[in-house]
Amino acid sequence: MKNIFISISIFIVVITNWHCSTQKLKETEIHNSERRVIEDMIFVEGGTFEMGSKDGESDEKPVHNVELDDFYISKYEVTQNEWQEVMGNNPSLFLGDYLPVEKVSWNDIQEFLQILNAKIGGNYRLPTEAEWEYAARGGNKYSDYKYSGSNNIDEVAWYDGNSGNKTHRVGIKKANGLGIYDMTGNVWEWCSDWYGENYYSESSSSNPQGPSNGTYRVLRGGSCV
Repeated sequence: MKNIFISISIFIVVITNWHCSTQKLKETEIHNSERRVIEDMIFVEGGTFEMGSKDGESDEKPVHNVELDDFYISKYEVTQNEWQEVMGNNPSLFLGDYLPVEKVSWNDIQEFLQILNAKIGGNYRLPTEAEWEYAARGGNKYSDYKYSGSNNIDEVAWYDGNSGNKTHRVGIKKANGLGIYDMTGNVWEWCSDWYGENYYSESSSSNPQGPSNGTYRVLRGGSCV
């Protein structure tokens, strides 16, 4: 969905050698918000999990085994302050430095990541849908919940029943077992994959990247409205 402009934000992911590249930078070369992007990364140990839902929509079936390598993912949705320092603008409807940035297209995010990577010598990208789901489930250690981190949606999510139809500061609700916040609710999150209605039935079992082409990109997570 490259041109959609609703309440959509991002988590960012980087492969496991990210510490090596960022250690070379001098402190003065990184703005405070860019430093927070670097520091607020959670290590996710790879493993095998069952992706999909037996009770979900047709495009969430079949449930299938997926194996993933280790990766890091940001513990928070990217904030407006972080976006502003990288991009020099803030497209969000609900304004606040520590609210998640929203009203950003998939292409906007590719530009954000390109500039961020150039500034800090990083290798940041969007998560694949499989990485997103695995992280939301809490990896293999904390996966027995209906929502990301709890069976009680009010503990972990801003949604239409408690949000007042607006976004909220990142990290207020309970984190999941890995220490990642707001993976249920607040704003939808982009993934790197093209969307394919029947992709789960033909997906690779090892580090799937999504269909090779498509019309729309994958969104996950739900929102506050």
